[in-house]
Amino acid sequence: MHTRFTAQFGVRHPIVLPGMTYIAVPRLVAAVCNAGGLGILASGALTPEGCRDAIREIRALTDKPFGVGCSLMLPGAAECARVALEEQVPVINVSMGKGEWVIEGARRYGGKVIATISSEPHARSAISAGVDGLIVTGHEAAAHGGAVSSMVLIPAVRDLCDLPIIAAGGVADGRGLVAALALGADAVAMGTRFAASAESPVHAATKQLIVRKEAGETIYSPHFDSFPCRVMHTEGGRRYTRRRLSPPVAITRALRAARETQRPMGALVRDVMRLGPLEAVKVAYFGAATLAMRKAIHEGNHVDGVQLIGQSQGLVHDVAAVADIVERVMRQAREVATTVSRAG
Repeated sequence: MHTRFTAQFGVRHPIVLPGMTYIAVPRLVAAVCNAGGLGILASGALTPEGCRDAIREIRALTDKPFGVGCSLMLPGAAECARVALEEQVPVINVSMGKGEWVIEGARRYGGKVIATISSEPHARSAISAGVDGLIVTGHEAAAHGGAVSSMVLIPAVRDLCDLPIIAAGGVADGRGLVAALALGADAVAMGTRFAASAESPVHAATKQLIVRKEAGETIYSPHFDSFPCRVMHTEGGRRYTRRRLSPPVAITRALRAARETQRPMGALVRDVMRLGPLEAVKVAYFGAATLAMRKAIHEGNHVDGVQLIGQSQGLVHDVAAVADIVERVMRQAREVATTVSRAG
């Protein structure tokens, strides 16, 4: 199945592992790349040194193109982006910030930059900056999907440009892939599906929860990390979204998270001060959220933890190897496309 995405990014299948924090680790990234898709490393929880080590680990596991995701507003993200440029990573995925300097740096060695967007204004800004592709994140997606569903947002963004579009939100199988292509996308991101793969670092108990949960068992709330965010409907999910954290509590939890991840405090404080008071508070909320995320992902604790998840959890019915997932998706997509073609 050849699309603008497969042609321009040098991969076999129009399937992407998005850079999910604590989940898109080297082993999973490489597995998706080796299966013919594009894996994107999550750098959000990594120090610059850790990011460099992770990039080199991926290269030891695969010779296929891969990416590194950098949420530029977060502390340490700019440093990880610079590491990705120094390592000449084939694809850099930017979000939450101005990435012109990343685009310029990647162009020098032939790299490509994908921007993650969740609205038409975000898309226009990224297109103007000169990105090579867009991850279009619909309302159904895990974490920070926008207010508009994929059914509407994908064709709306397609009308704005001819760049490769990766549809994120609501896709976990071949039916979703064909639907996304029909709407104007060139590939799909399947974060929730790959979170429940054999190679995923997600705790076994959490993977089984993903398999058991229905599509409607999520919570979409601005209270978890200060931006509208979709999480799994669990005791922890309900508790963390019931009311917004006060800034002092958020800052305290963020500092504790920084200590636990061994992020240097001096660099963290400098990054936060550079942002200004309002953005610094937002970053504190993100930092506070990481503690709850780690408990769900690493410990399978859904009383004190929170699992970011998409509505496509209702389409995940087993824990399978990445290669099997990709093969199934592509086989079903071909079958659906053939059926639609015959019906037409």
